[in-house]
Amino acid sequence: YFVIAGEASGDLHGSNLVKHLRLKDASAEIQAWGGDRMIQQGADVKKHIRELAFMGFVEVLMNLRTIMRNFRLCKSQVEEFKPDVLILIDYPGFNLRMAKWAHEKKIKVIYYISPQVWAWKKSRVKTIRRTVNEMFTILPFEKEFYSKHGMNVRYEGHPLIDAVEDFKKNSSSTTLTDSEKPILALLPGSRKQELKKMFPLMLEASDAFSSTHRIVIGAVSLLPKELYNTGGRNIEIITDQTYALLSKAQCAFVTSGTATLETALFRVPLVVCYKANAVSYMIAKRLVGKNIQFISLVNLIAGKEVCRELIQSDLTRDNMVNELKKLIPPQPARDAMLSEYDLLYSKLGGAGASERVATQIINICNS
Repeated sequence: YFVIAGEASGDLHGSNLVKHLRLKDASAEIQAWGGDRMIQQGADVKKHIRELAFMGFVEVLMNLRTIMRNFRLCKSQVEEFKPDVLILIDYPGFNLRMAKWAHEKKIKVIYYISPQVWAWKKSRVKTIRRTVNEMFTILPFEKEFYSKHGMNVRYEGHPLIDAVEDFKKNSSSTTLTDSEKPILALLPGSRKQELKKMFPLMLEASDAFSSTHRIVIGAVSLLPKELYNTGGRNIEIITDQTYALLSKAQCAFVTSGTATLETALFRVPLVVCYKANAVSYMIAKRLVGKNIQFISLVNLIAGKEVCRELIQSDLTRDNMVNELKKLIPPQPARDAMLSEYDLLYSKLGGAGASERVATQIINICNS
């Protein structure tokens, strides 16, 4: 098995998949592009995700040489390894090109975690239908979307439930101590571009709660420590312990991405924050059009606004403060959001998604 993930969320889902592939296939040999979590589960990681996460049109253009060099490296590693199957995890700009190349080389291609083609670039469905042998989706509405475009895909539930449930069962070590003050979690993202845009605003907004709350930043080791400069504030930083933080948090500011759904699964009311490069945002908005109303996974899965999304010019200190105040007990908006979280959980198909997908991938390889 050769697995390609290019971001932190892909590393998380890839690690759970690798774990179950190894449990179910004693002879499994797994090479990958991924991160520390995949390494911990026994994958031989050939390229680390810290070198891969480029976000936005402008940023991709600025790093085009590096990206093209990565394509050449990845192709040579796959050819040398000669896998029975290439497993692609999200990361569409890179992985769809790898799918096309692998298809031409007669390598079996499985796509795990669909690119968000339902949001933009619907034309990519044709590429997927032509080059991917099997697609496993993780959002309940994606199966119907693909069906409308003449493609039968598999939905086995969302693997984040497994990751969260595993943490709840096995969590023991954390540097986060208990305290009398409730915790306000700041999750500014796992990409450098995100951190530069969102982190300063999260710090400013958190000042309004410094007397009533314990402010804790969920940092990631993928990014340099100096980026988490708090400006002398009395704020804690814990690294690579997002779940430990969410398990104790009362409320949160969260950069849009997988972390919004993780926060919801821990039943922590949140305000979604997002600000991109202005040019990248304008291009993205035109490509998405009017059909997609939300950007956060929580709202997309629910099909309505469960949590407030503050995007671009709406992402101001005052708006962030006002929205978070609505989520502090005993505000009714908090209780309403928690009730919606319960409905969300039931929509996601329950635990065991990673194991079910691993079983099917092994069956596909053996067929």
